[in-house]
Amino acid sequence: MNKSASTPDGSTFHEVVRAEISRRIATGIYKPGDVITSIARLSKEFGVSAITVKRALRDLQSAGLLTSIPGKGTYVKDRFRFICELDACMSALDSARRLGFQPKMELVSLTKERIKDTTLSAFNPPDKVLLCVRKVIYADDVPIMYDSSFLPTDMSDEIVDEFGERFIIDALRRHDVTVKHMSLVIDAAPASPEAQQVFSVPNGYPTLRRLYNLKTDSPTMSVIGVVESPFDQLACSVGFGGWQISKMDQGK
Repeated sequence: MNKSASTPDGSTFHEVVRAEISRRIATGIYKPGDVITSIARLSKEFGVSAITVKRALRDLQSAGLLTSIPGKGTYVKDRFRFICELDACMSALDSARRLGFQPKMELVSLTKERIKDTTLSAFNPPDKVLLCVRKVIYADDVPIMYDSSFLPTDMSDEIVDEFGERFIIDALRRHDVTVKHMSLVIDAAPASPEAQQVFSVPNGYPTLRRLYNLKTDSPTMSVIGVVESPFDQLACSVGFGGWQISKMDQGK
């Protein structure tokens, strides 16, 4: 391949490499889980520089087609999409089971710290040290959610012990703490540094982010947190009852 800046049709060489690798993924030449040929071999095959190949692979990672595992290589990403209901329970594990996935939860850390994420300022978080629970939710061993929750530090040890295997809202209910109100803010944002490591995605990779604020029947007990998911692996659904539709009609 000629190493000039672009091809006769005006496409740059990294676009040509990107399109061909994308075609191979779409047609099944490269299957989910397959390791992509080394940069050196692709460079030789396409007659372009290693920098050109790296740029094409980086674009495909940002598009959700490839994932890079440090020390191992670049792989074709499993392209399934998980649909999570925006219900009061935020019951991702139950949703996963209904869709035929095998879910599991992994506790990453349990620390005491202040909220530093400015995106959570929408909920006016307290300016004090809180208990921070970080966990990863998997579907068929694929990480689909990275959850960071902040709670009061005076939480009982009995409840805290359950956070590694249950969602916080479920653990609270098991100990007769009732959630009275839940606020959600859903947006798109680049993956946090921690989420980049969990999902093996590059800096700037887009995520679907859910910020949440749970208020309970105790004035001193509230939960503020954020859940991040790769943009191409999770969607949220919501259903409206008759009274909600009537309320919308009344507002016209």
